[in-house]
Amino acid sequence: MDLRNALRICVIPDRKAGAPLTLEEQADRALQGGATMIQLRCKEMNGRELYETAIRIIPACRKRGAFFIVNDRLDVALAAAADGVHLGREDLPVEAVRRRVPKGFIVGATAHSAEEGTAAEAAGADYVGIGAAFPSGAKKNAGVIGVEGVRKVVSVLSIPAVAIGGIGEGNVSQVMAAGVDGVAVISSVVSCIDIAGAVRRLSANMGR
Repeated sequence: MDLRNALRICVIPDRKAGAPLTLEEQADRALQGGATMIQLRCKEMNGRELYETAIRIIPACRKRGAFFIVNDRLDVALAAAADGVHLGREDLPVEAVRRRVPKGFIVGATAHSAEEGTAAEAAGADYVGIGAAFPSGAKKNAGVIGVEGVRKVVSVLSIPAVAIGGIGEGNVSQVMAAGVDGVAVISSVVSCIDIAGAVRRLSANMGR
């Protein structure tokens, strides 16, 4: 699977939104529904906990042909043999990571504006996560740039892009129409009783 296709539906398991299921159980059910990427993001976990969680999720990703990336923690991503890492504005610089990771290792970056998107691509990012597209309970402090904001960032990129922030089956077609290759979702999928079904409904409503 190439990166653009792998970014179609990125599910981010969450301890609170997906309770009482474990992160591993959430990931497994999302993969059953057709998730193409799992991102491990848990600020409360230390390095060892993240690593141990990662190595429990990765086999299910490999079985389904999905990608697995770690948010923020390059050390964990490399130790667990993840497919890549996603870097936010307060994480390691993209260019520094790019110089030190093996060939084929995916480096994603966050962009809230066209300027940040351009800078991320120039620094060597393989894809850009754009948002927040809509208000989101998962990231209360994330600035909402809206669908038009997403469109503006996409317009300056030549690398793949994924939209994040408040995306669900009712609005996913709007961000897909803005030109992104896929979406990253948390609550709209993992808080559902039927996680696999939620992924399928999301896919069915993407519009392309």
